[in-house]
Amino acid sequence: MLVEHLRAQFQLDWRGIHGVSHWARVRVNGLALAEQTGADTTVVELFAFMHDARRHNDGWDPDHGPRGAELVQELRGDHFDLTGGQLDLIVEACCDHSGGGLEADVTVQTCWDADRLDLGRVGTRPDPRRLCTDAARSPEIIEWALERSLGRNER
Repeated sequence: MLVEHLRAQFQLDWRGIHGVSHWARVRVNGLALAEQTGADTTVVELFAFMHDARRHNDGWDPDHGPRGAELVQELRGDHFDLTGGQLDLIVEACCDHSGGGLEADVTVQTCWDADRLDLGRVGTRPDPRRLCTDAARSPEIIEWALERSLGRNER
């Protein structure tokens, strides 16, 4: 199973700020956004689990995104299947997710927004100017995601 494999190689606190709870919230955020953006949900779900899976620390780790993209390429075929187009999207999403970019394919934007909407866990309110999609910039979505990231609403 993919999550078991990720846990076995994860170097940080499994329940920490970049661990499984964060991944689960990013997944839910991404799937909620994808209903409105039309993003590829396979890419969105895999991004949620892979984007921080190869972090070396919870602080400054500028190469963790590319390492996550490498992990996607290593596990493709054994733990999940992706088309070439899907692989290109998730590699871009992982590599560039912490760079603050706004312009990309809507699936990549949805991935980035799903992650950025979970910033409440580290004391930062998501800023609509740093979100890519209209769906993510919705005040209702921001509040919903913020409450979830603070542990106040787990739906």
